[in-house]
Amino acid sequence: MILAILLLTLALGLIASFFVFGPNTGALGEGEYFYVHTGANYEQVKEALQEGGFVRDMKSFDFLARRADYPLHVHPGRYHIPPGMSNWSLIRMLHSGRQSPVNLVIGKLRTKEDFIRLVCTKLEADSITMKSLLHDDVYLAQFGLDSNSALCAVLPNTYQFYWNTNADKVYRKLERGFVAFWTPARKAKAQQLGLSPVQTIILASIVEEESNMRKEQPLIASVYLNRLKKGMKLQADPTARFAAGDFSIRRIGAAQTSLASPYNTYVVSGLPPGPICTASPKTIDAVLAAPPTDYLYFCARADFSGYHSFSSSYNEHLKNAQAYQQALNAHGY
Repeated sequence: MILAILLLTLALGLIASFFVFGPNTGALGEGEYFYVHTGANYEQVKEALQEGGFVRDMKSFDFLARRADYPLHVHPGRYHIPPGMSNWSLIRMLHSGRQSPVNLVIGKLRTKEDFIRLVCTKLEADSITMKSLLHDDVYLAQFGLDSNSALCAVLPNTYQFYWNTNADKVYRKLERGFVAFWTPARKAKAQQLGLSPVQTIILASIVEEESNMRKEQPLIASVYLNRLKKGMKLQADPTARFAAGDFSIRRIGAAQTSLASPYNTYVVSGLPPGPICTASPKTIDAVLAAPPTDYLYFCARADFSGYHSFSSSYNEHLKNAQAYQQALNAHGY
């Protein structure tokens, strides 16, 4: 009799241990991410776990979760649930809010809309709030920026965020990266060129769109700097393309260069009021490394190598431009 009781007790203990420490995840592959939205309650978490197939036996999960007081400790976030995870491990992770961070990879973005779409696809940050912040001159003034220059604070890089980071915290973290990038040495180089950090980034955004050939980016910057010093219009094709809002245009013509826009440097003098893309740190450094030259013009080479021919005289530039136009015609562009 005593042996039977002991065996029964042992069996019950093993069953209880299995419910606590045994695997209770659904048919997961390499493991999937479970998202708890800000403001979600325990019942909503349970429903999402069940509908997403994350938990195989909800009764045992619910039994243990309530005894662990999890319903009063629901934390929003992105949680990695690997195959074979037990009730106990899952509840401990959710209860403590031990979420998995998101790597937000920011490359070249051309518009604020592109930035909002990227951030709000990868994070919980609200797109309407983010749009509002990027158009709020009072909010942006605390960073020395405005609605035109807001993307100057967004440097291409990989940033780590928790999924439930809100729009304000996302922008503030990026802006801190912008501040850290502008070391005293970089600020001194910009000052020698007669530019502020924001102006440098705006110029770098034009250079970024003109060429991805790192070796000649400083020369392109020198052309624009020389034009600024002489009071000449920059007449940068990428700014006309940006003003048109059609980034597929390969051949810029009168329809684009005549557009009335503060971003169209064929129409306005000086730099546009904001960047036309998120310039990479390497391109910004290329602008800061612009050598002293007498170049006032450059034109893509007719061999479509991606490089440019630079010139100091307009007549020489016309010859280079004619050769390039003929090459475009020959290729049907």
